[in-house]
Amino acid sequence: MPPTMQYLPGSVNIPLTEFPPPSSVVDVDAAHEVKSVVDRLNGSLDDTSLTSTAGLFAKGGYWRDHLMLSWNFRTVQGPSRIAEFLQACSRSRDGFRLRRMAVDDGSPSRRPATAPLDGQGRVLGIQAFLSVETVRGKGDGLIRLAHEDGGWKIFTMYTSLRELRGHEEGTFHRRPLGVSHGGQPGRRNWADERSLAREYKDGTEPKVLILGAGQAGLTAAVRLKMVGINALIIDRNQRVGDNWRNRYHQLVLHDPVWYDHMPYLDFPPQWPVFTPKDKLADWFEAYAGIMELNVWMGTEPVKTSWDEGKRTWTIEVARRLVDDGSVVETRTLHPRHVIQATGHSGQKNQPAVPGAETFTGHRICHSSEFPGAREEQGQGLKAVVVGCCNSGHDIAQDFAERGYDVTMVQRSSTHVVSSRAVTEIALAGLFSEDGPPVDDADMLVHSMPNSMLKAIQVEVVKRQRENDKDLLRGLERAGFRTDDGPDGSGLFFKYFQRGGGYYIDVGASRLIADGKIKVRQAREVSEILPRGMRLSDGTELEADEIVFATGYQGMRSQTRQIFGHDAAEKVAHDVWGLNAEGEWRTMWQRSGHPGLWYHGGNMALCRYYSRLLALQIKGLDEGLYAYDED
Repeated sequence: MPPTMQYLPGSVNIPLTEFPPPSSVVDVDAAHEVKSVVDRLNGSLDDTSLTSTAGLFAKGGYWRDHLMLSWNFRTVQGPSRIAEFLQACSRSRDGFRLRRMAVDDGSPSRRPATAPLDGQGRVLGIQAFLSVETVRGKGDGLIRLAHEDGGWKIFTMYTSLRELRGHEEGTFHRRPLGVSHGGQPGRRNWADERSLAREYKDGTEPKVLILGAGQAGLTAAVRLKMVGINALIIDRNQRVGDNWRNRYHQLVLHDPVWYDHMPYLDFPPQWPVFTPKDKLADWFEAYAGIMELNVWMGTEPVKTSWDEGKRTWTIEVARRLVDDGSVVETRTLHPRHVIQATGHSGQKNQPAVPGAETFTGHRICHSSEFPGAREEQGQGLKAVVVGCCNSGHDIAQDFAERGYDVTMVQRSSTHVVSSRAVTEIALAGLFSEDGPPVDDADMLVHSMPNSMLKAIQVEVVKRQRENDKDLLRGLERAGFRTDDGPDGSGLFFKYFQRGGGYYIDVGASRLIADGKIKVRQAREVSEILPRGMRLSDGTELEADEIVFATGYQGMRSQTRQIFGHDAAEKVAHDVWGLNAEGEWRTMWQRSGHPGLWYHGGNMALCRYYSRLLALQIKGLDEGLYAYDED
């Protein structure tokens, strides 16, 4: 049976970039060539038609912009479309006026250098970091040059806003003093001030209410704090970090530490490569305190409404003041913005299978509710896990290690890659022990149009498959179906276009290949039986425990639950996945409902896009643009 590829509804399967032909140029002065192109680029901006600017680009060249030239996330390709984009930006309220664009060579990883455009070395190019200024603020840029028609042309240009003029982050030379010296009878100390700020007992209110205290909520809050926006995080759990702490017992992050740093505070150098869930939960709790974030745990919204005229929310929240819920405080808040930071997934996607009420085994649940295999050895017990992505594999491995007879039900093909191949091939030299600073690594990745990143990942997957060939052959012999992701682009684009559908192997694949975890193929589970299940092909499986590792609904499912159907319908598009330009749909940008924003994803995406989200909210708050302005 051929692999079956699934995508989120409406998410575009973007095409692969076509790279320029290989160049015979070998002796290149990268710094000289970049400066020459940047000088010509700066000089071309006086041309109101911007055709001379567009003429600096290669035939298939790109300009990717995140808030620097417009208040949108855009990727445009081709000289004519780039000219049209720049012309449209020039008609905005403050105009497209680049004050300065210069090569930024302030650190070794930022210096102009030759580099393969295609990730393989067949197409040699030049890359350089840029500093960019407009009338709006300052930002970072990254330019890649390709040799075309006898000269160096711009293959990709990336511009990304980093700070708004007059509203810079309160860091380094702008850090707070921390004390006001001199005689001040009755003054409060830091702890008193923090208590007042956190509890909002002095008549103040948060401008932004953030729902969720995981990596999304924390990164949004800290970015907003740095630009002077008062934000409050609420979460129904009892402690910061419980979104990880309460998950299944054996969970360890599959991403390495270098990929997962938080804004402004990297993990310390002795931190393990792969973070156990409880260690991460404790880090989140400490991070919230160190960064002085306002957090109300044991709190959830009970009533919400949006005033279109005032552009303000009214949100009533219930807050448990005692762990057992015996004392509940009700507060009404009036934020201008709400960030739904409940994860890029929504409510659990557990199919309603007939017969579930007849099950007489030990447990039937969704993976999000699975605490771990029973402490006693599971000899003689049978477990069935429906779903074959990261959670499904981890749970099946937990059962197998406890002595259960385990079967996984696979409904569609899975992209499988070893943890070693991810760290030593996909992320090597970028997010690694000897890689550049994480902010520079982020720029190198996000400066690529996603179609370019996708094309490079196709080559990465080829190397990973060679590395993992024995593992993949073992899975094939065991009847487990694998795929290479959209157009062969692997893990990242399974995640981008579907939100799942992959497994980073940390041991379960060997158990499958060795027959210690059995695999059954079925499109669906058609019925739950008193001691098992019946699959859509009529096969019956015995089970003492059943876990549905069947993923989650989209984020709008939680929007409907929290804010109501009408609010969810105002959201312009589905949340997550890519649009026709290869940019994200709805995440980290205006959603279509004023004052409602979505933030989520893995820790690397939350780290990067949280700043862009905060800058948009700050821009609105300062009247620098209107919600419906491009």
